[in-house]
Amino acid sequence: MKIFRKARIEFLRKGKTGKYLKYALGEILLVVIGILIALQINNWNETDKENRILNEYLLKIRSHTQEDLLELDTIIKYRQQMVKSCKAARKVMLTKTEDENLYIMMSSGIAFADFYFKAKTDGYEALKNSNSFGKINNTVLDSLLIKYHGLIEGIAENEKSYNDYILTQEAYISTKFDRTLVLAAAFMKPDSLAKLNIPSSEYTKTFKDYIASPSYRNVIGLAAFQFEAMVKQYEELQQIGNEVIKEINYFTEEEEESKN
Repeated sequence: MKIFRKARIEFLRKGKTGKYLKYALGEILLVVIGILIALQINNWNETDKENRILNEYLLKIRSHTQEDLLELDTIIKYRQQMVKSCKAARKVMLTKTEDENLYIMMSSGIAFADFYFKAKTDGYEALKNSNSFGKINNTVLDSLLIKYHGLIEGIAENEKSYNDYILTQEAYISTKFDRTLVLAAAFMKPDSLAKLNIPSSEYTKTFKDYIASPSYRNVIGLAAFQFEAMVKQYEELQQIGNEVIKEINYFTEEEEESKN
């Protein structure tokens, strides 16, 4: 700038106004170019910072989705076993062969288990409430995440509806039967039962009356259908979850390639 200042003074001293104006315009142009370069560098830095923040959100969502998929593997196997037990019990009830198949009826008591799929959603919620959410708006990933978390809500509603129903039926049954005897008949080993001062016939009669009650039979009949529908929802969620992970990998890998 000292050189430019001396040049301006020299032009003015010698009366070369035209050259002075050209020189001044050149200086202004250099300043503008410098500002534009600085702004561009700042924009690059801001964009890089925003992308890094977005990647952190996406990696957290990917980790949570992977954990969800592991839990889904477990719950699907558990629900499938429940479907098998309840369908077998339903067949026994329809053929009126409960006395010959008490073990099957005992096993169907699993239908009263209060069971929930607990998805990890805080990573997605954090992204939705951040400025980074706009960077995936209207993308394939955005659509997949909406479907994934929408299905999670649907699963939660179905599970709550079923669990609320069995709780009401269980509460009603508890007013009609001594569930201590029922649970003992269903879960205690014969040797342990023999040590008690209660005749085995009393356990058997109580349990037979229990499984003959409309509330118990209604739960088993509903569970045979409901659990099968739940399994289909879990499997659909698994499929979408794998697509979410694949799309996040694409997003994050694309960002790494752009840096290189």
